[in-house]
Amino acid sequence: SHVISADLLNGDFPEWPELKTLGVTIGYRQEKGKLPSLEYRYYISSAELTEEKLAQAVRSHWRIENNLHWVLDAIFHEDDCQIYRENAAENIAILRRIALNMLKQEKTKLSIRMKRKRAWMRIQFLEQVLQAGFSNLNVI
Repeated sequence: SHVISADLLNGDFPEWPELKTLGVTIGYRQEKGKLPSLEYRYYISSAELTEEKLAQAVRSHWRIENNLHWVLDAIFHEDDCQIYRENAAENIAILRRIALNMLKQEKTKLSIRMKRKRAWMRIQFLEQVLQAGFSNLNVI
């Protein structure tokens, strides 16, 4: 990774007065059955970051992002979804994330996979999941 302090930008970005750091990271990616590639990702930040701090923030972000996508694919089979019409795919993805958050709010010690299965099979447990999910929204 590499960072440039906003002090060196000489006011080149007046529309971002809080800008403190510009950064770039280079990632090596090797997907099964494909040639390896380098990926450049660019970042802006209102925090003053060293190269090490930028790298830590990026790794932390991708760890969370990859974990979320793994759960959505493993539990909800998101990658197998063949809904593509207009905004339908995006709408279904939002509903999956809402469902995942509600399943996480439900306090039994079951795995997310088992909670989903139980909610599908037992209306009383589904109501419990919905109650837990909506309780944090102050809706119910």
